[in-house]
Amino acid sequence: MKQENIRGNVIVFAASSANIDKRYLEDARELGTLLAREGWRCVNGGGAVGLMGAVTDGALDAGGMVTGVIPKFMVDKGWLYSRLEDVIVTADMHQRKQMMSDMADAVIALPGGVGTLEELLETLTWRQLGLVKHPVIILNTLGYYDALLALLDHAVNEGFMKGSHRLLWQVADTPAQAIALLADEGPAVEFESKY
Repeated sequence: MKQENIRGNVIVFAASSANIDKRYLEDARELGTLLAREGWRCVNGGGAVGLMGAVTDGALDAGGMVTGVIPKFMVDKGWLYSRLEDVIVTADMHQRKQMMSDMADAVIALPGGVGTLEELLETLTWRQLGLVKHPVIILNTLGYYDALLALLDHAVNEGFMKGSHRLLWQVADTPAQAIALLADEGPAVEFESKY
């Protein structure tokens, strides 16, 4: 049974790595389940393995909707998850990221490697510049993002970012907290120019 009333699109950035602590996979699957139960469509990179596959499984198994946005070269390499029925194939990575950003009502970043970090940081940059308005939530499973959050705090303390830029993101320690942050939209935030 598929969702009929979709609250919006949540872009989920997540690792495609499989050789990781199972607790990361469990949180990803739980997030997918909760997104479906709360009426959100999950939009991700369309991959079959790692946290990306786990969040897709959680959402689909709970009757939710998942859209995979994947570049053609990844489809050609066989990386597209066969469970996905709603797939958008893009020409390249740049088009993929732009399309996902255009679709977003919110972003949740799960743990991941350089690809996930790049997606997260680019989204925060676009948010800082006012190019996107949607909330960005960092799911900090097992304290994975503690070092990045400390680095961002250091950037503020050293004057490379303004204090208000700490509002570019929100942090959740559990999937349930991430879903609660989605529901609590709060007031629109205007960010101070760094110039």
